[in-house]
Amino acid sequence: METETPPRTGSVGVVQTQHVELFRDGPPLSLDCGATLAPVRVAFETYGRLNADASNAVLICHALSGNAHAAGRHAEDDPKTGWWDNTIGPGKPFDTDHYFVICCNNLGGCDGTTGPSSIDPKTGRPFGLTFPMITLGDMVRLQKALVDHLGIRRLMAVAGGSMGGMMALQWILDYPDATAASIVIASTPRLTAQNIAFNAVARQAIMADPHFNNGNYYDGPRPENGLAVARMMAHITYLSEQGLHEKFGRRLQNRETFSFGFENDFAVESYLSHQGSAFVKKFDANTYLYITKAMDYFDPFPDPETTAQRLKRVTGKIMVMSFDSDWRFDTSRSKELVKILNWHRQQVSFENFSSTHGHDAFLLDAPLFHQSLASFLKRHYIETTRGNSPTAAGSADVA
Repeated sequence: METETPPRTGSVGVVQTQHVELFRDGPPLSLDCGATLAPVRVAFETYGRLNADASNAVLICHALSGNAHAAGRHAEDDPKTGWWDNTIGPGKPFDTDHYFVICCNNLGGCDGTTGPSSIDPKTGRPFGLTFPMITLGDMVRLQKALVDHLGIRRLMAVAGGSMGGMMALQWILDYPDATAASIVIASTPRLTAQNIAFNAVARQAIMADPHFNNGNYYDGPRPENGLAVARMMAHITYLSEQGLHEKFGRRLQNRETFSFGFENDFAVESYLSHQGSAFVKKFDANTYLYITKAMDYFDPFPDPETTAQRLKRVTGKIMVMSFDSDWRFDTSRSKELVKILNWHRQQVSFENFSSTHGHDAFLLDAPLFHQSLASFLKRHYIETTRGNSPTAAGSADVA
């Protein structure tokens, strides 16, 4: 009796971040606030190979603190892999034996794409708070320009978690003819008042730091304390109460009794302090301000008329996924989106997964989530590439 050979699962290996300048010639990038930007530098990475008719491309949209480095390592001895390495690679949900996967740093970012820390060509100094206000729609507009630059007319799928899920939704609304499917994970069609409040407090922590200097801190001390506090608070919302209890409880950190002072007595305090300290070494405070504000503005379905108009042209499939312990963007937000899509007769699927890891569950090893994601992509790939000849990226048969 023959046994089925399991698919190989591995890493995409050593990868390199690429850079391209867009909007150097011709019209500049138009922003929703009325301003323009040109040229715009974009950092991106790709994994797998684009097939002959460019029909196997998948765009990954990252969350607030992510970047273009989604999978693999930048060197053989690099101890750290990309932020979604457990889902991108041979035999993984985003199977690079079959799909050409793209991830870019968002507009306004601080990891190679034009943002507040970039040099303003008009002044020769970092933009700081002179950088124009941006929206998630602007970020998607830049991603579309990158996809066009790569010679891809229609994406097989756009996927993302958290803020990345909002962008995946924005894609299929703004570019329905260029998006065959949207995968919205641990996300929401709009921020609640509570989430806007979290973002507002985070921004205030940054701007109240004595080193903020109205955003002009690039030549001196940076507002590290404010940014660390913002990150610590946000990180709490990414975890669940059960997850925190299981991991830390009331365990003391490197001590047998209380300090009877304001030191980090508890393990959870030390953990959050570490998260804040590590974050300020890799992230720009102004970027945090701009991106959280862009999330606040996101609301693609503000009223019934606008909703109907925006969904009228959508023909692609939409997969919505949530986690039951996620209270930052809880399952009711995903159900709200599904209800809107169902009302307008969209091709929508929905799955809710059990996890103790809260909002961060989509970043971790979650077998049922990964299986469902892989199955959706596999079915969609077969449908969208049926009849295409086999290529270096693999044939339509992914059994």
